[in-house]
Amino acid sequence: MESPHITDQRAYPPGAPSWIDLATTDPHATCDFYAGLFEWSWEEVGDGSYWVARLDGHDVAAARREPDDDGWMSYVATDDVDALAASVEDAGGTVIDRPADVGAAGRGATLADPDGARFRGWRAGNRLGAQLVNMPGAWNFSILHTPDRARSMDFYGGVFGWRVDAALGAGMIRLPGYGDHLESTIDPGIRERQAFAPEGFEDVVAGLSDIPAGPARWVMMFTVADRDEAVERAVGLGATVVSTQDSEWTQEAELLDVRGSAFVVSALVKTE
Repeated sequence: MESPHITDQRAYPPGAPSWIDLATTDPHATCDFYAGLFEWSWEEVGDGSYWVARLDGHDVAAARREPDDDGWMSYVATDDVDALAASVEDAGGTVIDRPADVGAAGRGATLADPDGARFRGWRAGNRLGAQLVNMPGAWNFSILHTPDRARSMDFYGGVFGWRVDAALGAGMIRLPGYGDHLESTIDPGIRERQAFAPEGFEDVVAGLSDIPAGPARWVMMFTVADRDEAVERAVGLGATVVSTQDSEWTQEAELLDVRGSAFVVSALVKTE
């Protein structure tokens, strides 16, 4: 049964990525790995099938028992899962799991874009979404790796209203109005704090990255205080390093966890 424990009340508007969970054949090994890496605590809430991760008492992610290690899944908020599923099919995507209620938690459907990247539409009940983000140990970003960015953005633009604006850079996906939502709810100082950034940066909800060939996939990024320390800790817990990358703003590493699921850790480069 769904746990009555709800931590915070942060909600997400339609079209905003809101939650992540990880499909795994070995939830206990998976939970131990991420507890060691990110200092998450875990609570079983689904009769042996679902575990919610918490950081400092706030819901940040989950793991679910599945027959295959299918990796991380990004959820996108919607007011109507059934209408979303229909729009995905109309736009050339696929409905993998038809809309269904998940107890009091909400109603969801597993979907895929035309290039095969899976995601989940979610109408929240009492599982509102991640309550802590963009800080060490928490989810930072969902990044779409796609072989055809034009087709991807045609799809997601039509389904969710997402846009890529040249002023923000090719790798930033924005949901117009998201900054207004943040300013009016949990982050009233967002525009003042981000005054250095290009116009529209407050609306950014996801990332976009080119790959030479399909299938497309969504990859989850997590904030860490120190990329190299996080990589060393992850490897000590059984992870494999896929690649590392440094930019003007971040130091990142793509890793495979103990069950082979990919994810990225990212540390902000401090500039004086």
